[in-house]
Amino acid sequence: MLKKSFKILGWTLFGIFSFLALYISSVLIISKITVNSDIAKVEEQDAIPIYILSNGVHTDIVVPVKNEIKDWRNEIQFNQTQSKDSVMNYIAFGWGDKGFYLETPEWSDLKASTAFKAAFGISSSAVHATFFKNLREGDDCKRILVSKENYQNLVNYISNSFSDPIHPQWIEGHSYGKKDAFYEAKGSYSLFYTCNTWANNALKAANQKASLWTVYDKGIFCHYK
Repeated sequence: MLKKSFKILGWTLFGIFSFLALYISSVLIISKITVNSDIAKVEEQDAIPIYILSNGVHTDIVVPVKNEIKDWRNEIQFNQTQSKDSVMNYIAFGWGDKGFYLETPEWSDLKASTAFKAAFGISSSAVHATFFKNLREGDDCKRILVSKENYQNLVNYISNSFSDPIHPQWIEGHSYGKKDAFYEAKGSYSLFYTCNTWANNALKAANQKASLWTVYDKGIFCHYK
C-alpha cells in the first residue's frame, strides 16, 4: 500500500514538473514570435499616440483622455478617483483578476486562495483605470503611433472589456492611489490569459506589433526595443 502511494506521488510530481517545464518553455518561445511586424508606418500628423506601460510585471495600455474619436470622460469620470483632478491628458487601462486587484495592493498581501482562483480562471475580473498628466518614455514605457482607424479598433477592444461597455460599473471604495479607479470587467484571469495577454491582444486589435501569445510583460516589450 505504501509502495503504491509513493508511486502515485511520484507520477503526480512528475506530471506537475512536466507541465511547468512545458508551460515555461511555451511562454518563452511563443512570446518571441511577432505578429503584425509589417504594419505600415503612420506619419506623426495623421497618427494618434498611445503607450504601453509596465510596472515590471503588469502592462497597461495608455491612451489620450480625449480626442476626436473618443472622450473617455463620458465613462471613466474624474470624480471616481480620490483626487478628482481633471487636469489629465492620458488614461491607462489594465485588465486583471478582480480578487488579485482588490485584495492584493502589495505582494505581501497575496493569499493562497486568491492566487489559486486567479491561476485557474475561477474568479471574476476588473479593469483598472489610471489617469496621468504626462508620460516619460523609457524601458518600461514605449510610445506607439497608430492610425485613426486602428485607434478606433483599440477603443472598441477596451470598451468591450468592461462588463457594461456603455456604462462601466465603478467598483467604489477601491484604488491604489489618488488618480485611479476599478471597474467590473468581462472574462476570467488564468495561467493562459493574464493581464499581459489582455494588453497584448489590445495591440493586436489595433493592428500593432505584438506577441503571438504571451502571459508576461517582457513578451510585449521585446517587440518594441
